[in-house]
Amino acid sequence: MACGQGAKKSILGLLFRAQQQTARAYSSSAFQTHQLSTHVPQDGVFFRRFSSEVSSSEQMNLIKQLRQRTSAPIKDVKASLVACNWDIEAAQKDLRKRGVALAAKKSSRTAAEGLLAIAQDDKRAAVVELNCETDFVARNDVFQYLASSLAKMALSSQGPGELFMPFGPELLENMSINLDHPMISGETTVQSAVTEVAAMVGENVKLRRGFMLSTTAHGVVSSYMHTCPQPGMGRIAGLVTLEAEDSSTLLDAVKSVGSSIAMQIVATKPLFLSKELVSASALENEHEILRTQAESSGKSQMAMDKMVEGRLRKYFEEVVLMEQKYVLNDNTNVKTVLNDLSKEVGSKVTIGNFIRMEVGEGIERTEAADGSEVAAGGAM
Repeated sequence: MACGQGAKKSILGLLFRAQQQTARAYSSSAFQTHQLSTHVPQDGVFFRRFSSEVSSSEQMNLIKQLRQRTSAPIKDVKASLVACNWDIEAAQKDLRKRGVALAAKKSSRTAAEGLLAIAQDDKRAAVVELNCETDFVARNDVFQYLASSLAKMALSSQGPGELFMPFGPELLENMSINLDHPMISGETTVQSAVTEVAAMVGENVKLRRGFMLSTTAHGVVSSYMHTCPQPGMGRIAGLVTLEAEDSSTLLDAVKSVGSSIAMQIVATKPLFLSKELVSASALENEHEILRTQAESSGKSQMAMDKMVEGRLRKYFEEVVLMEQKYVLNDNTNVKTVLNDLSKEVGSKVTIGNFIRMEVGEGIERTEAADGSEVAAGGAM
């Protein structure tokens, strides 16, 4: 019996020692694993290497931070963080790479929404059209920032003596642009900036076109933007230059009338400045239509001639800016308003040039085989 008890104590002692050794071995192994999974740089900042070391609350915080930085969809943000072991800097780079590739795939899709952005001073103005696929993206802060930056760049690139100049994207694409926005900053090319914004918003984004407008030594450039989310942006733009013959003329009244005429341009869509500038082809086409309409009436030749003359006068009132009824007073027309302004300021005031632009005008929409829309083409 004594021998049995001694043997039992011996066995219990061996079991106790074995448990202690196992516990020490487990502790050492766990410590080594922790060392392997945690990188400690010289500055003492820890970076997690394995997702098992990142708590759920930390993961949510990293997702939130990266989404704020990039505006990328949550599922893409999480996918990049997981792929990069929750290293937010590496995940941001990964997102940019994915976004650029995705932007290239989407470049054939219709981008007929967007914004016009204008930059101007007293003598010059530049307006650009930046397109996207939906009006939702057009309201995006980084999209609007890019549009505004491109307008300012176009204005700064305008050379002396360029009174009226339409331009395409090729004018700006290879220029260097310095951006300062929480989501996009640093120096890059215009084309790279457009691609990066496309990657952020997940849509096709394109710089489509622009216009530069300037006035002579003594005049003003006036503008009006319609449906504008903030100053200097909108979906429709009207710009006009007014020039005073006398260089000593005070321009306050000229600026006021210029603003109302810019609004007129947006509202009434004039095609020509004066009757003399109506193209021969447009006049011939309209005359032929009116003559056909008159002949169908069955009236005499004299009556038909009067009908054509009256309807042609009506046509001029619709498409010629100087002949249009003034939007602020339909009892007069723009020509009379300018004459009255000239008397008021003591110098002849004339319109130099005008522009009307609208987002997406001239872009044809066609449906691809997969049901998505693609751009078939568009006019400047």
